[in-house]
Amino acid sequence: MLTYIQIKAAKPREKAWNLSDSQNLYLVIQPNGSKLWRFNYRFLDKQKKLHLGGWPQVSLADARMRRDEAKKKLAEGIDPALEKKRARIAAKYAAANTFEAVAEEWLVKCERDGLAPVTIDKIRWLLAKAYPVIGNIPIAQITPHEALAVLRKVEATGAYESARRMRSVLSRVFRYGVATVRCDKDVAADLRGAIAAPKVRHFAAITKPPEVGTLLRAIDGYSGHKVTIMALRLSPHVLLRPGELRQAEWTDIDFEEAIWFIPAERMKMRRPHRVPLSRQVIAMLRELHEHTHWWKYLFPALGKPRKPMSENAVNQGLRKLGYTSDQMTAHGFRAMAATLLNEMGEWNPDAIERQLAHVDINQVRRAYARGEYWDERVQMMQRWSDYLDELRDGGKILCPDFKAGRIA
Repeated sequence: MLTYIQIKAAKPREKAWNLSDSQNLYLVIQPNGSKLWRFNYRFLDKQKKLHLGGWPQVSLADARMRRDEAKKKLAEGIDPALEKKRARIAAKYAAANTFEAVAEEWLVKCERDGLAPVTIDKIRWLLAKAYPVIGNIPIAQITPHEALAVLRKVEATGAYESARRMRSVLSRVFRYGVATVRCDKDVAADLRGAIAAPKVRHFAAITKPPEVGTLLRAIDGYSGHKVTIMALRLSPHVLLRPGELRQAEWTDIDFEEAIWFIPAERMKMRRPHRVPLSRQVIAMLRELHEHTHWWKYLFPALGKPRKPMSENAVNQGLRKLGYTSDQMTAHGFRAMAATLLNEMGEWNPDAIERQLAHVDINQVRRAYARGEYWDERVQMMQRWSDYLDELRDGGKILCPDFKAGRIA
């Protein structure tokens, strides 16, 4: 039987040579000086060899223990070398199916399915917070406790809405894992009630007609970048979400038919949308066309015209005008329009909702609304622009250094 002193003293030779221990365990001394444990055995009348690791990482005692474990498997009719190979394949498969690997694969699918780039970016931002906790764990081995730890980490920052969205994103990754046979269940599904519910947040909006007029006059007095000016001027008229506005392309605009087409992939509800263009909007678009028609986007980014303007451009413009985030937001133009159009009492509420691109959750009602109130929406959007002009013309245009806090 071998001893530690014998093993340490063994020197390499021109060819590999062996030091025998007991029960077919031996140490191979390679010409390069490495020392490797081997175990010879017979399985189904075939002579085989099992690699047990290298010395000194695997000590003499460890090598004997591994030999004895292999002999137990042989007694049970199991080939230890084949089992080791299968374990290695399983480990490699598991490493390729970590939560991060599955999540990144799912993101590629989302991109192919046409999910908006801004949505993809938000999902990536959330997943980047999850990866340090569960990214390297095989998705099939993640427990509800580990998924909850991800949510708790986000919740601890007070970002309850982000924690809610994180749970939804985790759930979608797990469901994709189930669909692609990488895990058995969505362990995030039962965590809905485990985190603090976010407070409902309403986008600040000005909805009183005199104050709307003051805002419109302030916008007309804005002296910033031309693209931002036009985005500010158009925002009250078209009822679009900020992302839909800033990502608009010139190919979306039909000047002849006076229609703004928005494809489904750029809409929040993933349904194509049309905006009837009033005379005022057509005039503003033609003015903007003179400045940006050679670019893809109506509102190209300053300094990076191949990209759309920043998602905060309109909000920043409002801040420069003196409106705080508690007074008015880019998203608030939609609430402004919804409130005042309903107060007019001239329009079918469903026509207003359709123009806002809200989807009726009632499937029956949606089925009967195939006409989408187009003719009424054409009239409504022209009347809306006329009304905004009336409100704007109710006073003098304000100078660029106007401050919302100084409004009488």
